[in-house]
Amino acid sequence: MRAEGQAHIDRIDAALALVRKSLDWDRALRRLDELNARVEDPKLWDNPKEAEAVMRERRRLDASIGTVKTIAQEKADAIEFVELGESEGDDGTVAEGLASLAALAERADADKVQALLAGEADASDTYLEVHAGAGGTESQDWAQMLQRMYTRWAERHGYKVELVDYHAGEQAGIKSATLLIKGENAYGYAKTESGVHRLVRISPYDSSARRHTSFSSVWVYPVIDDDIEIEIKESDLKIDTYRASGAGGQHVNTTDSAVRITHIPTGIIVASQNDRSQHKNRATAMGMLKARMYEAELAKREAETLGEYQAKTEIGWGHQIRSYVLQPYQLVKDLRTGVTSTAPDDVLDGALDPFMAAALSQRVTGEKVAVEDVD
Repeated sequence: MRAEGQAHIDRIDAALALVRKSLDWDRALRRLDELNARVEDPKLWDNPKEAEAVMRERRRLDASIGTVKTIAQEKADAIEFVELGESEGDDGTVAEGLASLAALAERADADKVQALLAGEADASDTYLEVHAGAGGTESQDWAQMLQRMYTRWAERHGYKVELVDYHAGEQAGIKSATLLIKGENAYGYAKTESGVHRLVRISPYDSSARRHTSFSSVWVYPVIDDDIEIEIKESDLKIDTYRASGAGGQHVNTTDSAVRITHIPTGIIVASQNDRSQHKNRATAMGMLKARMYEAELAKREAETLGEYQAKTEIGWGHQIRSYVLQPYQLVKDLRTGVTSTAPDDVLDGALDPFMAAALSQRVTGEKVAVEDVD
């Protein structure tokens, strides 16, 4: 096998190994057999919600396993084609086989991201919170930039985005905002964004044009199904109502319709002001609280499976996950994976895709992805 072909094979094998490790291959095969058996049981369909959950898990697992098997078979076919050409001295056949391996390597890298999204809640819709750190207007402006970036990323991927909660800054930007992103694998893609994001730039709010560093935190947690039981005692809750805020429209009310709920034992705070009805905002906030508590349980399980280094820990301001340097050029470096990207001013959010893919890979392997520039 020529060196060029071997490089493609190594790339394909690395992608397949990563997916197998993510799926826990032997366990995934057993689980798929169990799900197939359950689907064949007529009694399953007596409970539509349970049947839907089983079918959803089966489709996701079947797709991931099928991807690995298909790529492995096509790799074997392409290798055989190349070896046949080499044995017969047919350069045209060899070139065709190498082209097939190159295309398959590209496809393996693309498909592995989808296959990695096989976690318990990866297919769910997701909430994404953005909070400005210390720094006043600078950090609040940066928080709004992040909110816009994630909104544009979601819309570009065909997801539906709703603004659940919004608190405007005094002069510019936002103090905090909560987005509800709806679509297949929304949580799976976005979950690696939880952490502190740092921005370094020449401040447009500084008349001396000095360089400023700003911080904003992002928290991502999945929307949970109604059939998932999360026990919350009413005595553990502190519920406040207030007037919605914002730059106009539905976010400015004349009644105390917005709701903030604090879970006293854990310190978790959620809020909703998307609706004019206090009752609906309270229901939304309770759903967000249950989702936060469920996400904490998922993180605990992940810590037991992957180890503390790879699992998501409590977000602290000393744990930045990504650093952005702006003006006179765009430079974005993911501090967890080492991946660096440059991007035009108006499409900085376009860098999110490779960063999310790299973070998903590192989540499984625990190793930094090779540094590379991304167009």
